[in-house]
Order: sequence, then structure tokens, then C-alpha cells
Amino acid sequence: MKEKSLFKDCVDHYLEFLRVVKNASDHTLRNYRLDFDAFSLSVKPEKVEEIDKFKIRAYLAELHEKNLKKRTISRRLSSLRSLFKFLMKERVITKNPFLQIDHLKLERPIPKSLTYDEVQTFIEQPDTGKLMGVRDRAILELLYSSGLRVSELCGANRLDFDHKQRLVRVRGKGKKERIVPVTPEAARWVHAYLNHPEREQKDEEAIFLNRFGSRLTTRSVDRLFRGYLLRSGLAQTVTPHTLRHAVATHWLENGMDLKTIQQLLGHSTLVTTTIYTKVSPKLKQAVYDQAHPLSKKKSELTEASSEELVGE
Repeated sequence: MKEKSLFKDCVDHYLEFLRVVKNASDHTLRNYRLDFDAFSLSVKPEKVEEIDKFKIRAYLAELHEKNLKKRTISRRLSSLRSLFKFLMKERVITKNPFLQIDHLKLERPIPKSLTYDEVQTFIEQPDTGKLMGVRDRAILELLYSSGLRVSELCGANRLDFDHKQRLVRVRGKGKKERIVPVTPEAARWVHAYLNHPEREQKDEEAIFLNRFGSRLTTRSVDRLFRGYLLRSGLAQTVTPHTLRHAVATHWLENGMDLKTIQQLLGHSTLVTTTIYTKVSPKLKQAVYDQAHPLSKKKSELTEASSEELVGE
């Protein structure tokens, strides 16, 4: 690879590495390719050694001038950092210019969640007297039961679902597999859907099918969520990811440790999971009551007053 210092060749080699060695998805590879093409179109480097900190900063300035979102700029920068880190490891280059470029500071948005009652209201919207209603109820129960991503749900196969053990095999980001438990209610609805007498299956593997018998797409799931949101009367937006946030928050409120939640959700790092500690009003109140001296004193006074009333 040492002789291939053309930027285009380096990009091709890195994408091949991601595909073969890292088992990256087509979606991931496509996004990397778009980021590299955007950089190449702007900087127009012929050889990779031509890229220095000045050209990178000029590129970043151009992105800011286009009023691109910070998150988009950060993603493009991250793609390029990973490329040059790989090229250093492969000894294609001897200096990494991205080591002289600061990381963008992004404010991590706090995910929106739902109360348990709101979740129940939403989940109960499908008309389970019909096949599609049974399917949709199974989808909603499974998403809230196990915190699956919508892509993981649509990619699930019949052989991945163990009704007796109440487990489902999930293929997450980077095609990493994990086994997650399923609630009895979710297992019951998935089982009912798989064995529904009206179910016609053209796709022999998939669990969830569209009305034509083919594998359900993420776009279709988003569409059915919009329909049930209108019917539910809930004020806030509810998406498949909202249910993922909701169950993670509820797990945390009920005492599940962050490490277990990380494993169940398929987060690559614990940092991603800790965001849920900022979501729950209950957890905020508990931490506040435990930490604030006046809050603790007020609680003791309230208990003393209650004892006096009982004595009277």
C-alpha cells in the first residue's frame, strides 16, 4: 500500500478494510464515501501527503460558511480522522495532520422520553382484531420490551426469536450480535403474529412483514408510528427511538445498572448510556433530595411532624 499515496486509492483501500475486516454495513460505507468525496471536491488533493493542517482548516471554514450543522461537520471530521489514523497504522503517511486539529465540542441532546402511562396508551392503539393490528402490537411491545433500534427490529428473523426462553438475537451497528430478553407480553404478541392464520410469508426468514408478505422496512415502521400518534392523542412526537429512550429511562428508574443497560441497548461505550441519567425527573429528584442539606432537613421535619400526628 506504500506506493499508493493517491488520495483516491487511499480512500478505496480504507473502505475495503472497513467492509472486509470491520464488517461495516453498506449504509456506513456509503456515508464514509460521501464524506470523503465532499472533502476531495473541496480540497482537490492528488496525493494524501499534500493534505496539511492549513488545508483542513480551510475546509472546515468552508463548511461553517455553508452553515452546516455542527453535528454534520463533526461527522465529516470524524470520518477523515479515522481515515488518516488508518493510513498512519498502514505506514502510508508518516505524519497525521489531524492531530493538529481540535475536536468540535458538541452539546449532547437529552433524548425525549415517555411516562409508563403514555407508553401504554401508545402501545394499545393497534386494532388487534386484524392481522396488521396484531403485527403492529407485536412491534410496539417488542420495541418497548427490549429497546431495539428500528433497523434491528426490521432485520430480525424467525430463527432469532426464542418464544420459550423469551430471547431475541439482535444484529446491531457494525453487525455486532447480542441476545436480549423479551417480556412475557411481547413474546406472546410476537408468537401470536408469527402463528396468525392469515399470515402469508413470501420472505421465509423475516419476522415482520408488510401487507404483501415481504420484509417490513424502517420507513414503513416510521409511517405506522405517525398514524398511531394521531390516534393516541399524545401531545409529543413518538418515534421508534422514543420507545428505546423510554425503556432505557424506565430501566434506570427501577434500579438497573448502567452497564447492563449498555449491553441491552448495544451501545459501544458507557458514555452513550449515561445520558439517560439526565432524562428521568424521578432520578433528578432522588439525587437532589439525597444531596441537598435543606431537602434532607425538610424530609426529617416532615417525618417528625407525621409521628406527632400519629401520637395525637
